[in-house]
Amino acid sequence: MREALRAFFALAQPSDYLALMAYLPNTPSHRAALKAMRVAARDALGIATTVGFGPRFLHSTGQLHKGGPNNVLALQITADPTRDVPIPDAAYTFGDLIRAQAAGDWQALRARGRRALRVHLKRGATLRMVVEEMQRAKVGGKR
Repeated sequence: MREALRAFFALAQPSDYLALMAYLPNTPSHRAALKAMRVAARDALGIATTVGFGPRFLHSTGQLHKGGPNNVLALQITADPTRDVPIPDAAYTFGDLIRAQAAGDWQALRARGRRALRVHLKRGATLRMVVEEMQRAKVGGKR
């Protein structure tokens, strides 16, 4: 992950912005980790940052990421659900629905030639681990 993050952030240009798109539960620990990531990237790269929890952001800033100018570095973060709930009268769960929305967003970003990286947290992995990998990749140190 470290080398992928290093290569991804090396693509940044002065007029770019970083979009942290977290298909994760909106919890205090996730908000704190995402804040650490955006501040580190902002300080290291000198670019603006946005944070959104998916799929909610798809109807607002998600439109900008895909339909606006191609000046976005899109970091999509997904995870295996810790708890999944069936959708009544459906053959799939809420976790399945969120994974499908993240996959569709990823496909749209790629189809529009956006510079994007997807990080998937398997069961047991934490967002804090991504923050640590960013630090080890020197995203948060000066360029």
